[in-house]
Parts: sequence; structure tokens; C-alpha cells
Amino acid sequence: MNRLAEATSPYLLQHADNPVDWWPWCDEAFAEARRRDVPVLVSVGYSACHWCHVMAHESFEDETVGRLLNEGFVAIKVDREERPDVDAVYMTATQAMTGQGGWPMTVFTTGDGTPFFCGTYFPKPNFLRLLESVGTAWREQRDAVLRQGAAVVEAIGGAQAVGGPTAPLTAELLDAAADQLAGEYDATNGGFGGAPKFPPHMNLLALLRHHRRTGSGQSLEIVRHTCEAMARGGIYDQLAGGFARYSVDGHWTVPHFEKMLYDNALLLRAYTQLWRLTGDPLAARVARDVARFLADELHRPGEGFASALDADTDGVEGLTYAWTPAQLVEALGEDDGRFAADLFGVTEAGTFEHGMSVLRLARDVDDADPAVRARWQDVARRLLAARDTRPQPARDDKVVAAWNGLAITAIAEFVRMVETRGGTGEEGDDNLLEGVTIVADGAMRDAAEHLATVHLVDGRLRRVSRDGVVGDPAGVLEDYGCVAEAFCAMHQLTGEGRWLDLAGQLLDTALARFAAPGGGFYDTADDAEQLITRPADPTDNASPSGRSAIVAALVAYAALTGSTRHREAAEAALATLAPLVGRHARFTGYAAAAGEALLSGPYEIAVVTDDPAGDPLVAAAYRHAPPGAVLVAGRPDQPGVPLLADRPMVDGRPTAYVCRGFVCRRPVTTVDDLVAQLT
Repeated sequence: MNRLAEATSPYLLQHADNPVDWWPWCDEAFAEARRRDVPVLVSVGYSACHWCHVMAHESFEDETVGRLLNEGFVAIKVDREERPDVDAVYMTATQAMTGQGGWPMTVFTTGDGTPFFCGTYFPKPNFLRLLESVGTAWREQRDAVLRQGAAVVEAIGGAQAVGGPTAPLTAELLDAAADQLAGEYDATNGGFGGAPKFPPHMNLLALLRHHRRTGSGQSLEIVRHTCEAMARGGIYDQLAGGFARYSVDGHWTVPHFEKMLYDNALLLRAYTQLWRLTGDPLAARVARDVARFLADELHRPGEGFASALDADTDGVEGLTYAWTPAQLVEALGEDDGRFAADLFGVTEAGTFEHGMSVLRLARDVDDADPAVRARWQDVARRLLAARDTRPQPARDDKVVAAWNGLAITAIAEFVRMVETRGGTGEEGDDNLLEGVTIVADGAMRDAAEHLATVHLVDGRLRRVSRDGVVGDPAGVLEDYGCVAEAFCAMHQLTGEGRWLDLAGQLLDTALARFAAPGGGFYDTADDAEQLITRPADPTDNASPSGRSAIVAALVAYAALTGSTRHREAAEAALATLAPLVGRHARFTGYAAAAGEALLSGPYEIAVVTDDPAGDPLVAAAYRHAPPGAVLVAGRPDQPGVPLLADRPMVDGRPTAYVCRGFVCRRPVTTVDDLVAQLT
């Protein structure tokens, strides 16, 4: 029976025609397992996952596997992106049982959802043996199976517990976190750790804010070097922009080709802020092209941003992206083909598979002679046109609330940066930048409207939508935090009070429904579906943890409104994260970034002016704003904008008001006086 045909998840739809009698995650599936007295297979993955596709082709499309699963199990298919709560519970169980985790995730449970055997990818022969073994154990060693399940539940209950030690997140702790990151930094290749190597976007944001607060040259150099290494590597799409999920090696050469919305949103923020602080032309170029990638490749008109581009094309990883020297010559001609091979590091031996190479920037061309730069850009355009004739990776079109929130915040910062920079490049570059900004701004506003009108249902946030139709899964803490932060960013960019009102509604719901004793938060609401344990993971992973996301939103909202209640909630939640920041800096980057903002004040900057986009005071305020500062510009007493209330122009001139932690300095009317207050 095909129970997945009406799913909103492209991942579930990919499995709708399998010979496996799949169920979606639902109470009825577990009731059926109890009725038949069989174990449950919970298979968790996502649409852009390469090894999920491999296991699907090898096993779930196989008639023998389908027969064994249908006869001896109830099989449930879960999209981890739609149900991060389910994924979190069973990922914790998988890590507790095996010492590692990943996707596809393969979990066997009892009829009440208690896991008793966990794993990840299994080749077909191994999976067939596993099905036989689990079935035999269920029939003949039931007591041992149940004891194992009880032990796993006890272990993951402790792992997900809230409470524990708390401490203020002090300057000393944040300095120690920066030092810890410096100690784990790969000074040769950039980033942290070895293969596989993931873009450390949240750590980069934290280090940029640490540099801005302390003046640390070391923190800035880690960010600059890592951003350059990633942007010149194969993990970055040298033709169309956008970053792949991770590099399979330690030097950013060969990516795992899926492109995720959350990675690119967070990396757009990092490159934009590096550009803001240093004027680095490479950072400016990458920020521009990542914004273009989001707007061109992931934006769904009238909706929000799609979740991902697939790792595979027609079942082959990298088919769209890899090249041989001969293919470059075919696309460009002999001279430009050789130029491109040298520029992009394409060799006869290849850097990928079957003599193919992933394009990387093997030469430093951002500061090259204008003629060389023009040739590079022309070659890249022609190669992209040739690549567009190849089969293209599938796109996961579902709109995830949290990830759209991250994209909105990133684009808002990018748009503000472009508005305040002035024309500093060549005319063609400036024109391209302005064009990208217009399109990205429209996509950002589209996404924000979609979240506000489609994902908000009866005052509560829903996790996903597709084709304009909202899905059933309830929003988790990550969704409330990232969307509230995005609405705060929209308020700052547009000066419209409704975005701030919406952010406040989301945060008040989070405080009422997700808060835990002692200042922490659960990842699911108190009235959400009850799983075997209530997840409350405080660590950042691929995207910000729910707790660090809600803290970032609380900090911004408190600064924009003057609400001490929301600031105190942020401080209490950060106190639950502080011990982790001190010990596990690589997995608390977003929390550390929020901590840097709170430690610096954050600054609250209001510029009363009739020209919010073009006033030099606004440009100076943004360019010199300390970590996590909020900035609003507009006419005095603009409705719905607390920072502009009771703040007149001085002598009829545009005027800046700078406050820090609710304590204000004298209003100023010149750029020099404003910069002096911010530095």
C-alpha cells in the first residue's frame, strides 16, 4: 500500500513506489506493529543525502528486501528535515549505541517506539542479514531485546536532560573559547579538524564578533584564511556560487555535492561580515555570489527558499559539476580551455573520480590585472552555460521555517551592507552587485511574507510547507528562534513595526511552551507529540541549536524593544550554555556569537532621518557597529518602531542615538562623532 503519495516531503515521495509497505511517522504505524506483534524499522534520511539514495537503490527498491520488511516489520520512513524532533531522539540513541551517527539512520524499535538496535548505512547483503537477525531476536530473545531498549532509553534520557550546571557567559569564557578554536585551527588548510571537513560558519561568526570586541588579530586571521581557503576550494561552486555540504578531504578539494540552504545562509552572513570589517574583495565577491545562488537556485517565487540541491544527478555524484581538460577545451576552445585548466586546477589525473576534476580556484585572481579578471569571468560564464546543458541535480522544494529564517537574516545583512558601502569596485562589478542585491532583496521579502502568512497557523509556527501548502509538523524551538531573529532583521531593514510584533509573538510562545526549569529550553513544545524522551540538545551542529537560536532572537528583540524580560531570559539561557562554550567551542559557535553580542551591550543604534537608505550616518553606523548591534533608521516616532520613539532630529538635522545595554549617550549629528561613540 502506498501511504506516502500525499506527503509534503520530497524525500518521502522518493520512496512512495518502493516495494516496501512504508508508513509515514504516525501513531497508527506503531499501533499496527503492536497489533501484529512485530518490531518497527524507523528509517531516517533526507532528499539530498547521497548514501540515503544508495541504500534506497540497493535495498528499499529491491523486491526481496521489501518482502522481508513487509512480512516481519512495520516500516516507517522519516524526513529528518520535517521531523527534527524524531531525528534528534533516535540520533542520540544511535550515537549512544554505536559511538557515531549519520544518515541514512536505521533504527529498530518496539511497538511503543523504544529503540533497541541502531545503525546508519547498511549495504544490501548486510541489511538482509540484519533483518533476519533482528527478526529472530524479536521472536526468540524478546526479554533481552526489551532490556536493551530500556537501557538505551535510560541513556538517551540522561543525554537529553535539561538542568545541570550554569554560569554567566563572561568575557573570560568567550576568550577561552576563541583560544580553544585557535588551538584546533588547521593553519595549513583553514577550518578545524581533518576529513571530512565542514564549513565552520557559526564559529566564523563568533570569531568575527570576538575580533570586533577584543581586537584579536588571531581570531580575524582564522576567519580570513578559512574563508579564502573554502572559497578557492572545490567545496565552493566556482561557476554559480554556493557551497556544498562538506569536503570529503581535509583541504576543501572534493565536496559532498549536496548544497543546503542553512549552510549557504550562515556562510553568507560570515562572508558579509568579513567584508564589512575588512573590505576584503574576495569576501565581497563570495557574498554577492552566494546571495545570487540563494535567489536564483533556491528561491521559490511566491514562497520561500527550497531546502537543498541533491548530491547526485541521475544517481551519479558530481555528474553536473566535474570536468576533464578535454571537456574544458570542447566548451571553450584550445586557448581558453588550457587557461581554464590552469586556473581551476583541472588535470589529466583528476582530483575526483574517473579522471574528472572538481573546479577550484588554483590562482589568485581577485586582485589580478583587470584583463586577467575579465578573462576569468568570461570563461566562468561560458563554462556555466555549458554546464547548464548537462543533467541537473534535483531540488528539495520544501520550505523549512528555521532555514528560511537563517536565509532572511543573512540577506538582510547583505542588503544593508550593499546599501551602505558606496561604489568601491569596477563599474561592471558594481552593476552586478546592485542587480544581485535587488533580486536577493525580493526573494528575502517573499520568504518573510510566506513565513508570516503560511507557516503561522493560529498563532503557532509550522515547520514545513511545499507548493504553498503548510505541512502538519509543528515548529520546534529552532524554528521559533531563527524565524524570530529573521523578523527582527526585517524590522531593522524595513522600519516596519509588524515584523517586530511578529517576532515578539513567537518569542512569547517559545517562553510559554518551550522553557525548561533553570533557564534552559526543550526543543519541542509542552503540548507537542510525546516521544520516548523530550529532546533538549544544547549544542550547535549543522545549524544552530534551538537554544542558541532562541537566545540570539531574544538578544535582538530585547535591544530593539527595551524589554528587560526578554533580556533576562536570554541571559538565563546563555548561563545554561556557558559551561559548554568553555569546553566545546566548536559545537557552540552560535551561542558564543550571541554571547559576544550580549557582552558588548548590545549596542542599540537609532538614526532619525528622512533618507534611511542613503544617509551617511546610517552607513557609518552599520560599518562601525559592534558585535550584535541593532540598527534602525527612519523618521522620528515612526509607528511600531520603539528605537525611534521620542527621538527628534537635533536642529533639524539627521541624528544618531547610541545606547548600550539600555544606557544612552548624547545624540550626535556628524559621522565623526558617531564613529567615536561606536569604537
